[in-house]
Amino acid sequence: MDLKTLLDTPPWDWPGDAGRTFWRILTDPRSKESDRLVAAELAGDFTVINDELADTLVTIASSADEPEQLRARAAISLGPVLEQADTDGFEDPDDVPVTENTFHTIQESLEKLYLGKSTPKEVRRRSLEASVRAPQIWHQGAIEQAYSSGDKEWMLTAVFAMRWVRGFDDQILAALKSSDLQIKYQAVIAAGNWGLDAAWSPIVELLNDAHCPKHFLLAAIGAVGSIRPNEAPEILVDLANSDDEEIAEAVEEAVAPADVASDEEDSEEDEWMH
Repeated sequence: MDLKTLLDTPPWDWPGDAGRTFWRILTDPRSKESDRLVAAELAGDFTVINDELADTLVTIASSADEPEQLRARAAISLGPVLEQADTDGFEDPDDVPVTENTFHTIQESLEKLYLGKSTPKEVRRRSLEASVRAPQIWHQGAIEQAYSSGDKEWMLTAVFAMRWVRGFDDQILAALKSSDLQIKYQAVIAAGNWGLDAAWSPIVELLNDAHCPKHFLLAAIGAVGSIRPNEAPEILVDLANSDDEEIAEAVEEAVAPADVASDEEDSEEDEWMH
């Protein structure tokens, strides 16, 4: 099985033993580091993650003997399953690919890694970024500390985390003015996620900027659809006809709530008239 090929293959088309292969590569110290990095990245996918793979990722992230980059990659790969478990809960065991016990083990391990004095910076950052996807009380202070540190990398982690943890409207608005494009990009997503009305104008400015990078444009399109769904169709009307399929699809998705609301109003009006 060629791991590099799997990076470009949709997970639902992976072979049935993909998860077992990732586990073997991750647990075999003779595996090439480049292969272990790819395996750690892919192992977090919903189609393969389970208790065994999650435990392996936790072990790697927590081990001072492992390379820093691999530890960081293992930590961030635990984020998606945390979010799914936090969203769906454990009433139906089939909804989440890991057990509740494993979920709590991941949470505790990532917090310990973040707080660890000897944990390398990159591993601490990724541990915070993964863990916020199932928010806990300690995250508030961790994000505040990261944002106010003045360190660009920690600020980037903080603004990324603000997408999942409430209470940072002022910081998100400030980050929208950042000259650091990565920080600004994360602020656009966070503003959209919380429907932050005060962010409307700076995000609309991005839509009108002819030099706006595509990934920024896609984030801004999604954000205006969340912030003011009723005004989004008018703002996005020119982009709706974009030759770029991805942009046109993003607009369609962003204006969908307004279309649904409009259809409901029409049907209510029809009922009243009849």
